[in-house]
Amino acid sequence: MAELPTGTVTFLFTDIEGSTQLLRDLGEGYASVWKEHQLIIREALAADGGAEVGTEGDSFFAAFSSAPGAIRAAVAAQRGLAAHAWLRAPRFGSEWDFTQETASSADRIM
Repeated sequence: MAELPTGTVTFLFTDIEGSTQLLRDLGEGYASVWKEHQLIIREALAADGGAEVGTEGDSFFAAFSSAPGAIRAAVAAQRGLAAHAWLRAPRFGSEWDFTQETASSADRIM
């Protein structure tokens, strides 16, 4: 884990949008999705010098020594999530492709 930055810092918070419903939809399968999500987020944070301050549920709290580093990590995380080969699972009686849903979320912040 990277050391916490000092001086002026930038905070980054992440959260899985719709995770409560996703947990209901996936049941026991949620654990593997959550672990893959953690790996992708941690890789993105580390690549740009982010220090993981803590986690709560599926959320991450990280600190960076610069705003550009935090932005690069956020974009890398979104791209990593969008590119990942997620499983397919039923949602509301139909097939839901996690890749498409994640890519839509990434488009909203880019």
